[in-house]
Amino acid sequence: MIMRRTEVKRGEALRDDTFARSGGVDAEVLSVASHIVEDVRLRGDEALRDYTMQFDHADVPALRVTTAEIEAAVSSVSEEFRDAIAIAAASIEEYHERQVPQSWFSVREGGVLVGQKVTPIRRVGIYVPGGRACYPSSVLMNAIPAVVAGVEEIAMVVPPDADGTVNAYTLAAAAEAGISEIYKVGGAQAIAALAYGTASIPRVDKITGPGNAYVTAAKKLVLGEVGIDMLAGPSEVLILADETAEPSFIAVDLMAQAEHDPRASAFLVTTDPTLPDEVEEALEVLLEEAPRADVIRRSLTDNGRIIVVPDVRVALDVANAIAPEHLEVLMADPLELLGSIRNAGAIFLGPWTPESVGDYVAGPNHVLPTGGTARFSSPLSVDDFVKKSSVISYSREALESDAATVITIASAEGLMAHADAVALRLEISADDDVLDEEDC
Repeated sequence: MIMRRTEVKRGEALRDDTFARSGGVDAEVLSVASHIVEDVRLRGDEALRDYTMQFDHADVPALRVTTAEIEAAVSSVSEEFRDAIAIAAASIEEYHERQVPQSWFSVREGGVLVGQKVTPIRRVGIYVPGGRACYPSSVLMNAIPAVVAGVEEIAMVVPPDADGTVNAYTLAAAAEAGISEIYKVGGAQAIAALAYGTASIPRVDKITGPGNAYVTAAKKLVLGEVGIDMLAGPSEVLILADETAEPSFIAVDLMAQAEHDPRASAFLVTTDPTLPDEVEEALEVLLEEAPRADVIRRSLTDNGRIIVVPDVRVALDVANAIAPEHLEVLMADPLELLGSIRNAGAIFLGPWTPESVGDYVAGPNHVLPTGGTARFSSPLSVDDFVKKSSVISYSREALESDAATVITIASAEGLMAHADAVALRLEISADDDVLDEEDC
């Protein structure tokens, strides 16, 4: 048996330890990241090169990727990959174009104009993981919503390989997304460079994109100096399944999440008491041929959990309590259950909707809240790349109408200058002759 098992009965209180996941930022990681961030803030590019040599074993005299390097990367990847990345980019762009918020204004009787002005963030930084793996899909998921939002400048940071180059697939994806400002730096040091700026890397206004624990810690440390999207932890999936589910589909989808990281979490919540054994059998068969079998087995053993429940209602309660990053519904009539799902980063309905289509080509963003934060957080979207300003304009008549209300509340709060800001205007504006003389 690979995954631990738990039974939740009807009416049973849901214990926190049932759904515990590794994640967050521990004190030791935060301490290391804090040292790196401060060092980069003080020494700039010199610190970036030192840490890139220390952690990535790469000598990078020039931090910025050249146009020639990008063009060479695009030429080096297969036409099949270029076509696939173009198809994915088009789907992601189409989806995110529907999210673009609009400025709006409303005029009330008496001469009051109120509204909201939507403005793209001027400059953002996107973090793309590198090192042991490449993630061209993460380039698209971070860059395209920013482009759609109208962001003027997008700087991408990515750890280089040991030879000082950036993975060709990653650069080809950047070219497809229209990103040309790319730097060979990763880890906490890259986050610090984006937040504070160096001689080579101008500072940004917001940072998005998932990374390892040190990247997450650094984002937490610079929050307030710049904006961030979220504090992402290890990836996770929860599969809701009943007797109609195919065990091998469940097994391979659990594996797809577990292969990311030994700390990844995988949950199966089922109303069918015979399904766990069938899924375990399918896992053993599939693991025999899985290239990352060691990582998958460790992840499922350490962080996998099968939860048997008496009915669909309890299954939904468990899913909402866990609030997973990815939620697959492999049950009869999954669309009917959608309204009862409150907490999930992304929801995948039906047996023909594996989580991997959401990672690459469906269109919705794959940068999602983890560790239960789907209770209050949303996927990365166009909203993350714009800011909203309130707009207010009063006529003299409107100010006269609201004056008593403002003065009463301001006086109750003891903020008399607030009250006077209204009273003085009305006192002066009542004498048009005096006002006209002062204006002249």
